[in-house]
Amino acid sequence: MGKKNILVTGGAGFIGSAVVRYLIHETSHGVVNIDKLTYAGNLESLSEATKSSRYHFVHGDICDSILMEQVFLEFEPDLVMHLAAESHVDRSIDGPTAFIHTNIVGTCTLLEVARSYWSRLEGEKKAGFRFHHISTDEVYGDLEGTTDLFTEETPYAPSSPYSASKASSDHLVRSWYRTYGLPIVITNCSNNYGPYHFPEKLIPLMILNALEGKPLPVYGKGEQIRDWLYVEDHARALYKVVTEGKVGETYNIGGHNEKKNIEVVSTLCDLLEELCPSKPVGVKAYRDLITYVQDRPGHDHRYAIDAGKIERELGWRPIETFETGLRKTVQWYLDNSVWCRHVQDGSYQRERLGHVGESA
Repeated sequence: MGKKNILVTGGAGFIGSAVVRYLIHETSHGVVNIDKLTYAGNLESLSEATKSSRYHFVHGDICDSILMEQVFLEFEPDLVMHLAAESHVDRSIDGPTAFIHTNIVGTCTLLEVARSYWSRLEGEKKAGFRFHHISTDEVYGDLEGTTDLFTEETPYAPSSPYSASKASSDHLVRSWYRTYGLPIVITNCSNNYGPYHFPEKLIPLMILNALEGKPLPVYGKGEQIRDWLYVEDHARALYKVVTEGKVGETYNIGGHNEKKNIEVVSTLCDLLEELCPSKPVGVKAYRDLITYVQDRPGHDHRYAIDAGKIERELGWRPIETFETGLRKTVQWYLDNSVWCRHVQDGSYQRERLGHVGESA
């Protein structure tokens, strides 16, 4: 593939920054990153990318149609990878409006700007344009009481304001393809983990709390099951889809790693015993910090992805096992205390979110 211009929305976030790093390190494409830099956006995650002349950053909001039109006009993207989103379930319970605004209104705004831009293109430039919408397996709802897996044909049944907003945006993207012919692809992924993960999510929260001797809060009995996907494997998959995926298709991306939450936390504790045996004062064993707390409202019991389609059609499969990926992740947090400290200087101090009271 010749050199392309790739527009990444939300490229300072966790998955977005992994995509940008991959594009800069592994391809010759130009990369434009537009990010609002909310609490979860961190340009320190892109320190290496900023050294490249192929990388450009735009500070802005995807809901700003005038700015987005200027970005498309100036950088003339060949491919759009749309990752900008409010993404944390607990935050969506505390304040759903921001999720509706960014995930639905923002996606609609971006689709309209992209459609207008694409309609003016000609020849190979028009034929090669792609709008890649990156979504989540949470749109499918809950697999409790079954051994089934989510496939690309699974009906949508979102449970939280977050997953409902992502389901809505998925439907919008498909409708722009069916109604206007905009060449789109969609991906739905399982739980990501790895370096540069904002510490409100399970794995980094547990690592950082353990290192400070703080409680490790586990919802309910920790029996919830998730499929875990190493973020760098995900970045490779996303590039595969945007460059090789069939227009109008959806591809599920999973790590083939179903684990109960309590298994994840316990494994993290054991890794820390090995990699960081010098514990905080008063802590005899990291597992002693595990604390069971009231479950969050509407908590889905199990997510699990069938990633067979992307393997069959595009030849992608994860490189990392859960064991190798988790070890790399723990070691990264141990080696990058400065990044961790800086990202926590903002509004989030690892307090519990999504808690609506004891009567919930």
